[in-house]
Amino acid sequence: MLWIPAVHGAEDKKFGFEIEGAPAWQTRNDVRIPNNTGTKFSLRDLQGSGPTAVARITIDYRFLPKHELRLLAAPFSVTGTGRLSAPTSFAGTSFAPGQDVLGRYEFNSYRLTYRYRIYEGSRWTWKLGATGKIRDAKIELRQGAVTAVDDNVGFVPLVHLDGEYRFSPKWRMNLNMDGLAAKQGRAFDISLKMKYDLSKNVTLGFGYRTLEGGADVEDVYTFAWVHYATASIAFRF
Repeated sequence: MLWIPAVHGAEDKKFGFEIEGAPAWQTRNDVRIPNNTGTKFSLRDLQGSGPTAVARITIDYRFLPKHELRLLAAPFSVTGTGRLSAPTSFAGTSFAPGQDVLGRYEFNSYRLTYRYRIYEGSRWTWKLGATGKIRDAKIELRQGAVTAVDDNVGFVPLVHLDGEYRFSPKWRMNLNMDGLAAKQGRAFDISLKMKYDLSKNVTLGFGYRTLEGGADVEDVYTFAWVHYATASIAFRF
């Protein structure tokens, strides 16, 4: 009887707000634009692996006992200067090797998720849903007076999964994922966090997040893999 209020007390709160910050490292960032005539090169080699400071904000609303909406804003950008190892054609512009090139990579993600609690027991809770993602991406190279930019805004549907295991009334582990793969490309955002409830209203979190994916279509070839060491604070009211 003492266990039940501890587990479900947070469910009395309809609104949630979470701020997450992290250093991020990229282990892959390969680009070829256009895909059929451009030169494949590594933005990671040009910019370095990191770390880069990033942050994201999540707002969720439980409008029925098992139904939730979730809004996420996750901006991401890396800027660095390096040298190309060979003559490179990017977005219809040529860049010379052996000279400094500034590279900028942006991948801003804005998502709306509907999810449904499919299972809840004394330890495990699972939620399943669908996410609509707006992708705002931009890659820019600059060498002296020469600049080339490729940007793209598009919509991506994803599958959402959230699982949580409660070790004790205050400690739990959370697995969260938005992801989907198709012939044209893939996108996966997966996190594994330990969470600690300071109170029914405030939760601290820390763990690991990975963002991996890209596209291989007629216009572009771009695949990136980024790793985060995350820390977060969440409020429920």
